Amino acid sequence: MSWGKFVFRSWLEAGAGFGIVGPTPFPLMLSRLKSLLALALPLTLVAPVGAADIPHYRDLFNGQDLAGWINVNTAPDTWRVQDGLLICRGKPIGVMRTDRQYENFILHIEWMHLEPGGNSGTFVWSEGTVPAGKQLPKGMEVQMLELEWPNLNREKDGRPRPIAFVHGELFGAGGLTTLPDNPRGARSMSFENRCKGKGEWNVYDVVCVDGVIKLSVNGKFVNGVSKSSVKKGYICLESEGAEIHFRNIKIMELPPGLAKPEETAPVVGN
Repeated sequence: MSWGKFVFRSWLEAGAGFGIVGPTPFPLMLSRLKSLLALALPLTLVAPVGAADIPHYRDLFNGQDLAGWINVNTAPDTWRVQDGLLICRGKPIGVMRTDRQYENFILHIEWMHLEPGGNSGTFVWSEGTVPAGKQLPKGMEVQMLELEWPNLNREKDGRPRPIAFVHGELFGAGGLTTLPDNPRGARSMSFENRCKGKGEWNVYDVVCVDGVIKLSVNGKFVNGVSKSSVKKGYICLESEGAEIHFRNIKIMELPPGLAKPEETAPVVGN
Protein backbone atom coordinates (compact mmCIF):
# COMPACT_ATOMS: atom_id res chain seq x y z
CA MET A 1 0.00 0.00 0.00
CA SER A 2 1.35 3.46 -0.87
CA TRP A 3 1.91 6.07 1.83
CA GLY A 4 -0.91 8.23 0.42
CA LYS A 5 -3.43 5.36 0.51
CA PHE A 6 -2.26 4.45 4.03
CA VAL A 7 -2.92 7.99 5.30
CA PHE A 8 -6.28 8.26 3.52
CA ARG A 9 -7.47 4.91 4.82
CA SER A 10 -6.25 5.75 8.32
CA TRP A 11 -8.20 9.02 8.16
CA LEU A 12 -11.39 7.23 7.16
CA GLU A 13 -11.00 4.55 9.80
CA ALA A 14 -9.78 6.80 12.59
CA GLY A 15 -13.16 6.86 14.29
CA ALA A 16 -13.61 3.10 14.22
CA GLY A 17 -10.01 2.59 15.33
CA PHE A 18 -10.61 4.64 18.48
CA GLY A 19 -13.88 2.93 19.28
CA ILE A 20 -16.17 5.74 18.01
CA VAL A 21 -19.35 4.72 16.33
CA GLY A 22 -20.59 6.87 13.51
CA PRO A 23 -18.97 9.89 11.85
CA THR A 24 -16.03 11.37 13.75
CA PRO A 25 -16.05 15.14 14.29
CA PHE A 26 -13.49 16.81 12.04
CA PRO A 27 -11.44 18.46 14.84
CA LEU A 28 -11.12 15.15 16.64
CA MET A 29 -10.30 13.37 13.37
CA LEU A 30 -7.57 15.94 12.62
CA SER A 31 -6.10 15.62 16.10
CA ARG A 32 -5.89 11.85 15.81
CA LEU A 33 -4.43 12.05 12.32
CA LYS A 34 -1.66 14.32 13.60
CA SER A 35 -0.89 11.77 16.31
CA LEU A 36 -0.79 9.02 13.69
CA LEU A 37 1.58 11.04 11.48
CA ALA A 38 3.86 11.81 14.43
CA LEU A 39 4.25 8.09 15.07
CA ALA A 40 4.60 6.97 11.46
CA LEU A 41 6.71 9.71 9.85
CA PRO A 42 10.01 8.84 11.59
CA LEU A 43 9.75 5.35 10.14
CA THR A 44 9.75 6.82 6.64
CA LEU A 45 12.94 8.80 7.30
CA VAL A 46 15.07 5.86 8.45
CA ALA A 47 16.46 3.90 5.51
CA PRO A 48 16.57 0.15 6.06
CA VAL A 49 20.05 -1.36 6.43
CA GLY A 50 20.64 -3.94 3.75
CA ALA A 51 23.18 -6.74 3.71
CA ALA A 52 25.32 -4.74 1.27
CA ASP A 53 25.73 -1.97 3.87
CA ILE A 54 27.19 -4.25 6.56
CA PRO A 55 31.02 -4.52 6.46
CA HIS A 56 32.10 -7.98 5.42
CA TYR A 57 35.21 -9.74 4.13
CA ARG A 58 35.80 -10.20 0.43
CA ASP A 59 38.67 -11.95 -1.31
CA LEU A 60 41.69 -9.96 -2.47
CA PHE A 61 43.11 -13.19 -3.90
CA ASN A 62 40.62 -15.54 -5.54
CA GLY A 63 42.81 -18.66 -5.45
CA GLN A 64 42.68 -19.05 -9.24
CA ASP A 65 44.59 -16.19 -10.86
CA LEU A 66 46.07 -12.75 -10.21
CA ALA A 67 42.90 -10.80 -10.96
CA GLY A 68 42.88 -7.53 -9.02
CA TRP A 69 46.68 -7.34 -8.77
CA ILE A 70 49.13 -5.26 -10.79
CA ASN A 71 52.81 -6.14 -11.23
CA VAL A 72 54.77 -3.00 -10.33
CA ASN A 73 58.45 -3.86 -10.79
CA THR A 74 58.92 -7.63 -10.62
CA ALA A 75 59.31 -10.21 -13.40
CA PRO A 76 56.40 -11.94 -15.15
CA ASP A 77 57.28 -15.21 -13.39
CA THR A 78 57.82 -13.73 -9.91
CA TRP A 79 54.21 -14.50 -8.95
CA ARG A 80 52.15 -17.54 -9.81
CA VAL A 81 49.05 -19.35 -8.59
CA GLN A 82 49.28 -23.06 -7.80
CA ASP A 83 46.84 -25.31 -5.93
CA GLY A 84 44.95 -22.31 -4.59
CA LEU A 85 48.10 -20.63 -3.25
CA LEU A 86 49.77 -17.41 -4.32
CA ILE A 87 53.46 -18.23 -4.68
CA CYS A 88 56.21 -15.64 -4.86
CA ARG A 89 59.65 -16.90 -5.92
CA GLY A 90 61.31 -13.87 -4.32
CA LYS A 91 63.22 -12.60 -7.35
CA PRO A 92 63.69 -9.90 -8.36
CA ILE A 93 63.10 -7.66 -5.36
CA GLY A 94 59.96 -5.60 -5.85
CA VAL A 95 56.21 -5.58 -5.34
CA MET A 96 52.85 -6.12 -6.90
CA ARG A 97 49.88 -4.03 -5.80
CA THR A 98 46.11 -3.99 -5.64
CA ASP A 99 44.32 -2.39 -8.55
CA ARG A 100 42.76 0.25 -6.29
CA GLN A 101 43.43 2.16 -3.09
CA TYR A 102 42.07 1.50 0.38
CA GLU A 103 41.63 3.82 3.36
CA ASN A 104 40.09 2.17 6.43
CA PHE A 105 40.02 -1.62 6.44
CA ILE A 106 40.93 -4.92 8.07
CA LEU A 107 43.36 -7.07 6.09
CA HIS A 108 43.52 -10.80 6.77
CA ILE A 109 46.52 -12.56 5.23
CA GLU A 110 48.20 -15.92 5.79
CA TRP A 111 51.82 -16.54 4.81
CA MET A 112 54.51 -19.20 5.02
CA HIS A 113 58.23 -19.06 4.29
CA LEU A 114 59.92 -22.01 2.59
CA GLU A 115 63.54 -21.05 3.26
CA PRO A 116 65.47 -20.30 6.47
CA GLY A 117 65.84 -16.56 6.90
CA GLY A 118 63.29 -15.74 4.21
CA ASN A 119 62.31 -12.08 3.83
CA SER A 120 59.02 -10.57 2.66
CA GLY A 121 56.20 -8.34 3.81
CA THR A 122 53.06 -6.52 2.88
CA PHE A 123 52.69 -2.77 2.44
CA VAL A 124 49.54 -0.85 3.36
CA TRP A 125 48.73 2.77 2.52
CA SER A 126 51.44 2.42 -0.11
CA GLU A 127 52.25 4.26 -3.29
CA GLY A 128 51.57 2.30 -6.45
CA THR A 129 54.91 3.03 -8.09
CA VAL A 130 58.57 2.64 -7.12
CA PRO A 131 60.94 5.64 -7.42
CA ALA A 132 63.77 5.43 -9.92
CA GLY A 133 66.78 3.67 -8.40
CA LYS A 134 64.67 2.03 -5.66
CA GLN A 135 63.23 -1.46 -5.34
CA LEU A 136 60.36 -0.86 -2.91
CA PRO A 137 57.64 1.81 -2.69
CA LYS A 138 56.79 4.37 -0.07
CA GLY A 139 54.34 2.79 2.33
CA MET A 140 53.71 1.24 5.71
CA GLU A 141 55.46 -2.14 5.84
CA VAL A 142 54.20 -5.07 7.86
CA GLN A 143 57.28 -7.25 8.09
CA MET A 144 57.23 -10.99 7.32
CA LEU A 145 60.58 -12.62 8.19
CA GLU A 146 61.48 -16.25 8.80
CA LEU A 147 62.78 -16.93 12.31
CA GLU A 148 66.39 -17.61 11.25
CA TRP A 149 66.77 -14.18 9.68
CA PRO A 150 68.56 -12.60 12.72
CA ASN A 151 71.17 -15.40 12.78
CA LEU A 152 71.76 -15.37 9.04
CA ASN A 153 71.99 -11.55 8.85
CA ARG A 154 74.17 -10.68 11.82
CA GLU A 155 75.51 -7.35 12.98
CA LYS A 156 78.97 -6.29 11.80
CA ASP A 157 80.47 -7.51 15.07
CA GLY A 158 78.93 -10.97 14.63
CA ARG A 159 76.04 -10.61 17.05
CA PRO A 160 72.60 -11.85 15.92
CA ARG A 161 70.14 -9.12 15.02
CA PRO A 162 67.31 -8.52 17.54
CA ILE A 163 64.69 -11.27 17.56
CA ALA A 164 62.07 -8.51 17.29
CA PHE A 165 62.91 -8.28 13.58
CA VAL A 166 61.00 -11.46 12.86
CA HIS A 167 57.72 -11.12 14.74
CA GLY A 168 55.81 -8.53 12.77
CA GLU A 169 57.74 -5.28 12.94
CA LEU A 170 55.88 -2.23 11.64
CA PHE A 171 57.67 0.67 10.01
CA GLY A 172 57.30 3.43 7.49
CA ALA A 173 59.30 2.92 4.29
CA GLY A 174 60.34 5.49 1.70
CA GLY A 175 59.54 8.50 3.84
CA LEU A 176 56.25 7.48 5.47
CA THR A 177 56.37 8.33 9.18
CA THR A 178 54.50 6.97 12.20
CA LEU A 179 54.50 7.00 15.99
CA PRO A 180 55.47 3.44 17.12
CA ASP A 181 53.69 1.77 20.04
CA ASN A 182 56.85 -0.13 21.05
CA PRO A 183 59.76 1.82 19.56
CA ARG A 184 62.94 0.36 18.13
CA GLY A 185 64.10 3.63 16.67
CA ALA A 186 61.46 4.67 14.15
CA ARG A 187 60.13 1.09 13.97
CA SER A 188 57.65 -0.65 16.25
CA MET A 189 58.52 -4.07 17.68
CA SER A 190 55.93 -6.64 18.66
CA PHE A 191 55.40 -6.91 22.41
CA GLU A 192 55.32 -10.70 22.13
CA ASN A 193 57.13 -13.15 19.81
CA ARG A 194 54.43 -15.17 18.04
CA CYS A 195 55.56 -15.93 14.47
CA LYS A 196 56.24 -19.50 13.31
CA GLY A 197 59.20 -20.73 11.26
CA LYS A 198 59.62 -22.13 7.75
CA GLY A 199 57.03 -24.63 6.62
CA GLU A 200 54.37 -23.27 9.02
CA TRP A 201 51.54 -20.88 8.28
CA ASN A 202 51.34 -17.51 10.00
CA VAL A 203 48.16 -15.46 10.28
CA TYR A 204 48.19 -11.66 10.26
CA ASP A 205 45.15 -9.48 10.85
CA VAL A 206 46.01 -5.85 10.13
CA VAL A 207 43.54 -3.18 11.26
CA CYS A 208 44.10 0.18 9.53
CA VAL A 209 41.93 3.14 10.57
CA ASP A 210 42.66 6.90 10.32
CA GLY A 211 46.42 6.63 10.58
CA VAL A 212 46.39 3.92 13.26
CA ILE A 213 47.52 0.35 12.57
CA LYS A 214 47.14 -2.61 14.92
CA LEU A 215 48.67 -5.99 14.06
CA SER A 216 47.46 -9.35 15.32
CA VAL A 217 49.98 -12.18 14.92
CA ASN A 218 48.54 -15.69 15.07
CA GLY A 219 45.48 -14.68 17.02
CA LYS A 220 46.71 -11.90 19.33
CA PHE A 221 47.25 -8.15 18.89
CA VAL A 222 50.91 -7.49 19.70
CA ASN A 223 52.01 -4.43 17.71
CA GLY A 224 50.82 -1.06 16.49
CA VAL A 225 51.61 2.43 15.26
CA SER A 226 49.67 5.69 15.08
CA LYS A 227 49.82 9.09 13.41
CA SER A 228 50.77 7.69 10.02
CA SER A 229 51.65 10.44 7.57
CA VAL A 230 49.72 8.52 4.89
CA LYS A 231 46.19 7.20 5.53
CA LYS A 232 45.07 5.92 2.15
CA GLY A 233 46.85 4.01 -0.58
CA TYR A 234 47.50 0.67 -2.24
CA ILE A 235 48.19 -2.71 -0.66
CA CYS A 236 51.38 -4.34 -1.93
CA LEU A 237 52.93 -7.79 -1.57
CA GLU A 238 56.70 -7.91 -1.44
CA SER A 239 59.18 -10.10 -3.26
CA GLU A 240 62.50 -9.93 -1.39
CA GLY A 241 64.85 -12.76 -2.23
CA ALA A 242 63.14 -15.89 -0.92
CA GLU A 243 60.14 -18.01 -1.90
CA ILE A 244 57.05 -17.31 0.16
CA HIS A 245 53.48 -18.61 -0.10
CA PHE A 246 50.27 -16.69 0.59
CA ARG A 247 46.67 -17.76 1.02
CA ASN A 248 43.33 -16.48 2.35
CA ILE A 249 44.01 -12.83 1.54
CA LYS A 250 40.81 -11.01 2.45
CA ILE A 251 39.79 -7.44 3.15
CA MET A 252 36.94 -5.87 5.09
CA GLU A 253 36.45 -2.28 4.00
CA LEU A 254 35.34 0.10 6.75
CA PRO A 255 33.70 3.53 6.41
CA PRO A 256 35.99 6.31 5.12
CA GLY A 257 37.60 8.64 7.60
CA LEU A 258 39.88 11.63 7.84
CA ALA A 259 42.42 11.09 5.05
CA LYS A 260 43.27 14.44 3.45
CA PRO A 261 44.55 14.73 -0.13
CA GLU A 262 48.09 15.23 1.15
CA GLU A 263 47.69 12.04 3.24
CA THR A 264 46.64 9.97 0.23
CA ALA A 265 48.99 8.14 -2.12
CA PRO A 266 48.94 9.34 -5.74
CA VAL A 267 46.45 7.44 -7.87
CA VAL A 268 48.09 5.22 -10.52
CA GLY A 269 46.31 4.05 -13.64
CA ASN A 270 45.98 0.35 -14.33
